[in-house]
Amino acid sequence: MFDSSEEFNSCAAGLGVFKGKVVRFNQGNGLKVPQIGWNQLEITQPACPLYQGIPNGSYVYFVHSFFPKPLDENVIATRTTYGESFASSVWKNNVFATQFHPEKSQAVGLKLLENFVNLAEG
Repeated sequence: MFDSSEEFNSCAAGLGVFKGKVVRFNQGNGLKVPQIGWNQLEITQPACPLYQGIPNGSYVYFVHSFFPKPLDENVIATRTTYGESFASSVWKNNVFATQFHPEKSQAVGLKLLENFVNLAEG
């Protein structure tokens, strides 16, 4: 979804839907990487239709070693803190991407998926 990624030491270009890159968590601060488990969402774009009916501070499930660093902070729909604050989801027009797993995030994930289906049905 981004211009480039550090995953797999890639030198291939990304899709470029969002300007920026995907980077690996810094392990130097004692964090376990990958991050596996529950963490909170800070909803930074309350108008994002995916998060309608989802309270700020809700917990979702993560399994990841990398996170996106968008050049345009306006595309960041949610932030999460794991050693540092990172974009845990992005949104631009009709494109949505989450760094967490909605399908593993119980009631919050089901609500997010319901919101997505409702958007798709239009």
